[in-house]
Amino acid sequence: MQVLRYLPNQKIVHLNLTVSLGRGGEACIYTVPTDANAVAKVYHKPSEVQARKLEVMLNHPPENPTASLGHISIAWPTELLRAADGSDRIVGFLMPRIRGMRPIIDFYNPRTRRQHCPLFSYQYLLRTARNLAAAFAALHASGYCVGDVNESNILVSDTALVTVVDTDSFQVYDPDNDFVHRCPVGKPEFTPPELQNKTFAKCDRAVPHDLFGLAVLIFQLLMEGTHPFSGIYQGAGEPPPYEARIAAGHFTYSQNRSVPYVPTPIAPPWKILHPSLQELFLRCFEDGHSNPLLRPSAQSWVLALAEAEDALVSCSTNPQHRYSSHLEICPWCERSLRLGGRDPFPSPQVIATREHLKPRITTRRRTSDTRRFPQTAAVSFQQHNYYTPIPPRKLRVYKPSNKAGLYSVIFALLGIGTFFYLDLTNDLTSSYLRKDSLAQQSLIESRDNHLNLSFADYYKQGHAAYKVKNYEQAIENFTLAIKKQPQHAKAFVNRGNSHYNLKDYDAAIADYNQAIKINPKEVKAYVNRGNVYYMQAEYSTDQDRNYNLALADFNTALRLNPKEVEAYIRRGIVRAQMAKYSGDSQLDYQKAIADFNQAISLNPSRAEAHYQLGLVRYQIAQYSSNFEQEYTKAIADFTRALNINPRLSKVYLKRGIVYHELAQYGGKESRSQQSKAVEDLQMAAKISLEQDDEESYQQALSSICIVVENKCDTMFQNATFSQKAR
Repeated sequence: MQVLRYLPNQKIVHLNLTVSLGRGGEACIYTVPTDANAVAKVYHKPSEVQARKLEVMLNHPPENPTASLGHISIAWPTELLRAADGSDRIVGFLMPRIRGMRPIIDFYNPRTRRQHCPLFSYQYLLRTARNLAAAFAALHASGYCVGDVNESNILVSDTALVTVVDTDSFQVYDPDNDFVHRCPVGKPEFTPPELQNKTFAKCDRAVPHDLFGLAVLIFQLLMEGTHPFSGIYQGAGEPPPYEARIAAGHFTYSQNRSVPYVPTPIAPPWKILHPSLQELFLRCFEDGHSNPLLRPSAQSWVLALAEAEDALVSCSTNPQHRYSSHLEICPWCERSLRLGGRDPFPSPQVIATREHLKPRITTRRRTSDTRRFPQTAAVSFQQHNYYTPIPPRKLRVYKPSNKAGLYSVIFALLGIGTFFYLDLTNDLTSSYLRKDSLAQQSLIESRDNHLNLSFADYYKQGHAAYKVKNYEQAIENFTLAIKKQPQHAKAFVNRGNSHYNLKDYDAAIADYNQAIKINPKEVKAYVNRGNVYYMQAEYSTDQDRNYNLALADFNTALRLNPKEVEAYIRRGIVRAQMAKYSGDSQLDYQKAIADFNQAISLNPSRAEAHYQLGLVRYQIAQYSSNFEQEYTKAIADFTRALNINPRLSKVYLKRGIVYHELAQYGGKESRSQQSKAVEDLQMAAKISLEQDDEESYQQALSSICIVVENKCDTMFQNATFSQKAR
């Protein structure tokens, strides 16, 4: 791609952008051949409004709080790029190239933190939060709102430095034209209550809106990834989603309000937070619920986090354990025992022997054997500098106790599983495939072979990487295959599938679009693109549009191949979802049932079709006067799915919930139904732990605690978790 770069001396330079670093639905990112420290973002459909927004951003850049360290805290546009066709249109911009940083979730998620930066202590987490707040403070001081605050646009270094990216999506005020360039997107779990269920494209964001999302991120950093509105639901039925909890103001750790949740037993206790931080969280999530102006400013967080960091002390047993001086004992030693010996902040000796990465139940091959430690900072640590990276320290060895205890069957299930919970990823497809030796060997060969291979070789290696869930490697291999045969539609489909599993939905759609362009009869491209549209609906401001796009793709796939089972299943799922918000839900539910029945008639051994059919029966039962009959049908569908595949934790979970709800109506079968509910939920928890299925495990844990007389807190208080669970 040819673009024009206008240098400060008015010299015009032609740039030939050929190497793409990534492609989304809105733009493509390229390397800059003349500047290794910059990247170019070029829009697919440049607009005058977007051009004016970029001009305002360039004319009014925010202060960089880490400029003295040579670090970029805010990846701001630096130059405009114009079309090379003589029209002088602004088509994109240059921005700094950010290297050596990871998404913030890799640091507040204990499993990924142990893998990628195991010496990242609690002090590092406090400093990360502090640097994040400083970046927000700088943006707010310049009149900008992030808008779409979430974990994906915050990058963190091994030394606790922070960079905010995707800045061209921010809300920008144009003072010359008195115009607000809005941020049209947002993620529900970071959205304040006053904006829940709003159309973001029609809302002007304000600083208090950003402050809610900032507080959520800080809470997750300091509470081992726990969301402030997560917890065990104490009401009837399925737990409400985060957006409903936030809208209702149900902060799980509320001090002044009664909320229908209790903290998840394996979340860190509220008391580990420094008192100043506790006060700010209460101000944000409690006081700020009814009055957003009461939410703490970003600068208030900077000061409180600095105070909390100054109050840290080291554990005498394991100096890698850093905790607030207001606590009488080390919470991380206590937590290590509670988690079955899995230390949130392992010692260097444990890291050196790789015990902190010891497989739990099934052995998984690591994609990299390289240990990563915090890098030494270029400047010395100064106590009152908010932004200085933390240098690594030499620590003594910590050896956990062998204390063990006995507990009941349910306690055993929860106890053994407790420390696994924190290891589970937040990815859509978080459970791992079993790896066969042939696929492993093929993957190894693909990494070690630097020869110019054939299309078939790259294609085969892409499949091998995909099979072991190394999606980044799969994308690389399929890309090399595509370079060999640019008109191979299935290669684009497979690369799109890899992007999908990495939640890069825009890139997935781009690949499916290309596959369809090459071969308009590529059925799988339509099916998979429809599934992406369905997944995007969760975050869309126009869900109906996404659902209809998905239906259109499934309809096209079925016109091309009336026996495409997956298209019937996916179309049924979309119709069932639409039924929840439809004016004629029963009609939509019947359409969904027809799709699932058609899939079953074509392939009776598809467990997913039986499971989805059972879910629809369950939904119908919620509003039916003949609920018992619908519940019975749902149980039969779930049982058929389990007869086909007895390792489906989600099916045990749903069948257990149905049994429990049936038992609540009384009758001669209620005792038996309650017993079956407990058995199913226990099995769901057991299997989900073995498969690293986070969603099913969380729901099973929550449901067990409700079914067993809401005594989950007592259960965990009385249980001692054995280190032998490892």
